[in-house]
Amino acid sequence: MTTKPPQTEKRMKSRTGVIGMAMLTIFLGELLLYTWCRVECVQTGYVITTERRKQKELQLLQNSLKIELAHLKAPEHVSRVARERLALAVPEPGQIVVVPLHED
Repeated sequence: MTTKPPQTEKRMKSRTGVIGMAMLTIFLGELLLYTWCRVECVQTGYVITTERRKQKELQLLQNSLKIELAHLKAPEHVSRVARERLALAVPEPGQIVVVPLHED
């Protein structure tokens, strides 16, 4: 039966400890990397949700502005504003002057 010298046994324990520490360091590094990736993913999800909400609000605003523009451009509205605010009226037949076109 052969027994190992005490110095070799110390080297084996030392190597085992170094390998164990290296594996633990790698494991913790991977764990931190995974956690960081998940946090970034969740934060990106929150940003996307916020931007989608803003987009919906802006689309609603755009739709209401289109409706208001159509109302303001309507002939009935324009004629009412002309009568009430600007005191304009439809011209009498004698007020109309026909300008001949100049053709060369």
